[in-house]
Amino acid sequence: MARNIGSRYTAHQILGRGSAGTVWLGEGPEGPVAIKLLREDLASDQELVGRFVQERTALLGLHHPRVVAVRDLVVDGNDLALVMELVRGTDLRTRLDRERRLAPEAAVAVVADVADGLAAAHAAGVVHRDVKPENILLDMEGPIGPGGSHPALLTDFGIAKLIDTPRRTKATRIIGTPDYLAPEIVEGLPPRAAVDIYALATVLYELLAGFTPFGGGHPGAVLRRHVTETVVPLPGIPDELWQLLVQCLAKAPASRLRAGELAARLREQLPQLAGIPSLEVDEPDAEPTQEERSYAETDDQRAAAEQPRRRGAVPLVPGAAPDSNRDTHTSMRVPAPDELAGGARGTARAPRAAGQRRPGSARHKAEAVRKRRITLGVTAALLIAVLGVGGWLATSSDGAERVPGGTAPTAAPVP
Repeated sequence: MARNIGSRYTAHQILGRGSAGTVWLGEGPEGPVAIKLLREDLASDQELVGRFVQERTALLGLHHPRVVAVRDLVVDGNDLALVMELVRGTDLRTRLDRERRLAPEAAVAVVADVADGLAAAHAAGVVHRDVKPENILLDMEGPIGPGGSHPALLTDFGIAKLIDTPRRTKATRIIGTPDYLAPEIVEGLPPRAAVDIYALATVLYELLAGFTPFGGGHPGAVLRRHVTETVVPLPGIPDELWQLLVQCLAKAPASRLRAGELAARLREQLPQLAGIPSLEVDEPDAEPTQEERSYAETDDQRAAAEQPRRRGAVPLVPGAAPDSNRDTHTSMRVPAPDELAGGARGTARAPRAAGQRRPGSARHKAEAVRKRRITLGVTAALLIAVLGVGGWLATSSDGAERVPGGTAPTAAPVP
């Protein structure tokens, strides 16, 4: 059933549903468009509506062949919508669901296209904050590229920033999809351009391997792995490409390449990737850890926690049914420092024994100080006891204690 969106657009058919809203095939004064209609609870949030209007200029001014253009922003009654360029094709997640992984040449060509789009956005001061296969569209009407790839365009610019209002998320919440979140986001730092590079490198890893480097299990465990674990090597790809991937997955944002540099370096790799087939990589089972079991609160969650989890993008809400377009973008609590310190500084899926502290962590140091104080206290108590026995032996026969100067002895304070 058709519905009007503002005074200029008509939505005819639902193309997909996500956690932020519904995407419609629509019609406007200049022809077919895609209309992302945000949820009613978002549209009724006056603070969000204000941000929506403030971001209008930045979003409408972002033009690049590798970015799905935002043509208009509509605020009309209960309707809050982004009117976007219509791309005739599919999203990258759909292709991954069908093929599981891409040949290296095609994967690198797709990611290079997205890096070009990010370079333009970052130059305009716009950070995407939610780069993932669901937000990468493949233009099936465009020219065929290296490895049979179709032109890739990045979409949903501005959605993460619009939803991330201070009142909605405060300082203890994060916005994004767990598998693609940069470590600095997990640690509560403000998002900069480098978070998009980390997420895009995660997408490249997933295109090559068929699974994300830190995915699997409870979302909280996924977030911690981003901070504490290193990426598992992928055999079968040129070392230069692997080193490029590792650099863009660096924990320190300053160590990552910029988007334009990444695009250029990836295209330099294309000639040597021609003809290399898709990698034969076994997708690891993520055996549930004691930590992941502890997240379960209901019987159903506990039963699910006992099952091995396959790697890949996971919803933030355990047991939630996936949306038709698998959009898992929402908010989640920022883990406390001691929670982040609970994971091993090793390769992914190599957690330390339950209860073991990471040397050098704040909790590890606090325990060491406490033990040292207990030891000093016991030593002092023993010393006082010995002095007391000596004083008793030195007393006179009438019981008067012989103390030089006539003052009573005092004990030193226990540390």
